[in-house]
Amino acid sequence: MLLGEEHQLIRNLARNFGEKHIVPINKRIEKDTIPKELYQELGKIGFTGVIIPPEYGGSGFDTLSYVIILEELARVSPSVSVAMDVQNGLVEYPIFTYGTEYLKKKYLPKLCSAEYIGAYALTEPQAGSDAANVQLKAEKVGDEYVLNGSKFFITNANHASVFIVFARTSKGMKRHEGITAFIVERNYDGFKVGEDYKKLGVRGSSTAELVFENVHVPEENILGDIGKGFYIAMNTLNMGRIGIGAQALGIAQASLEKSIDYMKQREAFGKKIAEFQGLQFQLSEIATKIEAARLLVYDAAQRADKGLPLIKEASMAKYFASNAAMEASRFAVQVHGGYGFIEDFDVERYYRDAKITEIYEGTSEIQKLVIAREILK
Repeated sequence: MLLGEEHQLIRNLARNFGEKHIVPINKRIEKDTIPKELYQELGKIGFTGVIIPPEYGGSGFDTLSYVIILEELARVSPSVSVAMDVQNGLVEYPIFTYGTEYLKKKYLPKLCSAEYIGAYALTEPQAGSDAANVQLKAEKVGDEYVLNGSKFFITNANHASVFIVFARTSKGMKRHEGITAFIVERNYDGFKVGEDYKKLGVRGSSTAELVFENVHVPEENILGDIGKGFYIAMNTLNMGRIGIGAQALGIAQASLEKSIDYMKQREAFGKKIAEFQGLQFQLSEIATKIEAARLLVYDAAQRADKGLPLIKEASMAKYFASNAAMEASRFAVQVHGGYGFIEDFDVERYYRDAKITEIYEGTSEIQKLVIAREILK
């Protein structure tokens, strides 16, 4: 896809930022976590408020710019990319779309500047792919709601000051009814964040459990209508799925570039391995799939900008791009041989990081169910 001058400039900006600010500390991110000073740099350049209008402190870019930025960040650090996907697509987007003017003014400027980092709390022990099975309870007491329960696998958990939390406020006739979206602040009494999980991949991204023990949330912190939180969650995930598609795309592109570089310099049996037809065929297939994934991700982003339906397109983009990331990173490790299996080479990290793109914000199996449902309507 040919990009206009503005979007190409944004790509260059994101790529240069990654090379300057992320690559030098990648090992630190991998061994520890994303440092606070990097969040501050991301805020200064406008990447922590990409799609939010300037009147609320954001950059005012379109969704295509958003996915290009995520793609370029993932090319050097999938951990940073997913943190920004959550910040922009899963936290700021629903506040801007469903929040009152009071909530927008209260939270968006601080989120866009990176003073606040946000997290999206939908998943529970029994509510992963079955997202309608939310059990976290919210009981109305006066002009507040009291929350009790827990959330699992929450990205940005130990970095976040603000959480979008989905809780059950009533029993509806249908399972998805009676869920309400709240904004919960980290300093609320009774709210606890667990230790980060030790993960296979995206190790620099904070992921942890949230515990709610009689957490009082003011009624004014409700997003949208009471009992309509499931619709907010699903609509928000459409934006998130485009973002994860972009993350997967960045991983795939980085894996491809590393493979090409290594194939051109590695010799075996008296010639460069890039000259072997068997590897050329595999490389051609992967490069083609990456370009196809890019078109799907960019098309979904442009549909979002035009206000067009994108449930099917967002799922297609995430499903196909995550497959491409897995295939490209697996090929990169294989091409590197033994070197691909050690930490001195980035491809082992890309292989580990790629797997989660098939799982979070809707597994590949769920994406296929969504796609089929939309096609068969």
